[in-house]
Amino acid sequence: MIRALGWVLRRDLLLAFRRRGDVVNALVFFVIVVSLFPLGVGPEANQLRGMAPGVLWVAALLACMLSLARLYAPDHQDGTLEQMLLAGEPLVVLVMGKVLAHWLMSGLPLVLIAPLLGLQFDLPGDALVVLCVSLLIGTPVLSLIGAVGAALTLGVRGSGVLVALLVLPLYVPVLIFGAGSVVAVAAGTGPEAHLLLLGGFLALALVLAPWATAAALRIAME
Repeated sequence: MIRALGWVLRRDLLLAFRRRGDVVNALVFFVIVVSLFPLGVGPEANQLRGMAPGVLWVAALLACMLSLARLYAPDHQDGTLEQMLLAGEPLVVLVMGKVLAHWLMSGLPLVLIAPLLGLQFDLPGDALVVLCVSLLIGTPVLSLIGAVGAALTLGVRGSGVLVALLVLPLYVPVLIFGAGSVVAVAAGTGPEAHLLLLGGFLALALVLAPWATAAALRIAME
């Protein structure tokens, strides 16, 4: 199973590097959306610090969603997904490999660049650290939930819109506690409770999302 996981991970990362435009588009979208708010709101430091957590987290959420429609569609079109279903390895393991590759190419770059963008909002150092930690915990949850939505809408016309309608309600708790952890630092109450809840969401998603995704893929391929 470890070999199968590594094979899917290497394959998807190689394909992602060949289609670098998808990765760059999500990153550029994140940078542009976050950078436009300070320009539109103005240089008032207190106002920028107050809106920074919500802006950064909403932009990261939307950037992660950009590539969900293509998570399984290319494999579905060229027959690779059908071969995965017929393979002897558990489909859950293969799904985990694809989700991990998706997070490495869409979620991890956002985590790395978020502190630089946070400086535009005059966030202090401790808030930037909590922002990175919350994104590091929360973005894998976005990829896991998004994988379920992408599997449910596989092969459906207008799947991009349907994925958004399916996953956005499930993203709301992650958004609330992710942004709330940064707000808690500014309020002086401590981000630990918010980060622990995010960790609970991650543990729950790691247990349930791969099985739900595998079941949805089997239904979509029937």
